Amino acid sequence: MILTGPEITAAAQDGRLRITPFAPDQVNPNSYNVRLGPTLVTYTAGVLDTHQPNPTTELTIGPDGYVLQPGELYLGHTVEEVGSDSFVPLLFGRSSVGRLGLFVEITAPIGDIGFHGQWTLMLTPIRPLRVYAGMLIGQIMFFASVGPVALYRGKYQAAAGPQPSGYWRDVTKLRAVAS
Repeated sequence: MILTGPEITAAAQDGRLRITPFAPDQVNPNSYNVRLGPTLVTYTAGVLDTHQPNPTTELTIGPDGYVLQPGELYLGHTVEEVGSDSFVPLLFGRSSVGRLGLFVEITAPIGDIGFHGQWTLMLTPIRPLRVYAGMLIGQIMFFASVGPVALYRGKYQAAAGPQPSGYWRDVTKLRAVAS
């Protein structure tokens, strides 16, 4: 079951989910709007490698915005810290942003129960697009879970700002287990 807007508000008030800062005007009929934070990260290597950390550069979105370029992957983040020990969150781009040709979080929209932090957003424009810190960029829906819950304890817990891929850590763990 998906939480309705009034239930999202009630759950945020009683602690079943955390949205910090919480703004009542960002509550939708069955989701919560999140805003784009001021920091972007891009990868600088011509070829990315899943078995090692990849070099990045950090950009700050200024008051005049920042123009995203096609063919580039940008890692952004939500202003809000969002998480729950009770509900499964799913994040998608807002349709109004999608209609401008910006893909937001299309490959990994599901969050884990127990994750709490800012969400990293994968941003991919199909044409040059100026974005601004604080703009409404996505929406998070919350679903009730069924069965025993094992809370998230992974590498992105308590994320602040955009987080580059930590996939290489998983590969390193698998190599150690196989040895």
